[in-house]
Amino acid sequence: MRSTCAITLALSVMLGACGDGTHQELQKWMAEKRAQTKPQVTPISEPKKYVPQAYSQAGDTDPFNNQKLLLAFKADSGQSVVNNKLITPELARRKEPLEAFPLDTMVMVGSLNRDGRYIALVRVDRLLYQVQTGNYLGLNYGRISKITETEVALREIVQDSTGDWIERTATLQLQERAK
Repeated sequence: MRSTCAITLALSVMLGACGDGTHQELQKWMAEKRAQTKPQVTPISEPKKYVPQAYSQAGDTDPFNNQKLLLAFKADSGQSVVNNKLITPELARRKEPLEAFPLDTMVMVGSLNRDGRYIALVRVDRLLYQVQTGNYLGLNYGRISKITETEVALREIVQDSTGDWIERTATLQLQERAK
């Protein structure tokens, strides 16, 4: 073990003697290179002077006016005035309670005949409602046009694939319980 330590110590002394601790040649070369190299910086151009422009169309129609945007959208979609006649009255009236539910969640469970007029019994969310001709059902502005013993006929207003408002018919059929 002593011989190993002696050999390690001798090798360390020899390696230490090989290197020059000051690195004078390297430092001299670095100084020469720094002196020879001149940085080339291109100057930045002067900033352009900002001149504010006055808004010259202050008296014109506001480009963000909701009515103007609505007219532009209608023109783009090709909606006609006849088309708006269907939906405009529906948007102006107060909604009835059964218009908050989709038509497919409603079930006709019966009908009553009062003075020659039928009144339908419609179940929605475990509650029973009486509806008559002229009442509204469903999410698509469905107005009841006819009630018979076995069905409720509705006229709905929906948008077709082109965005036009159209009328369509829908019905609720009497659902009898299985015994």
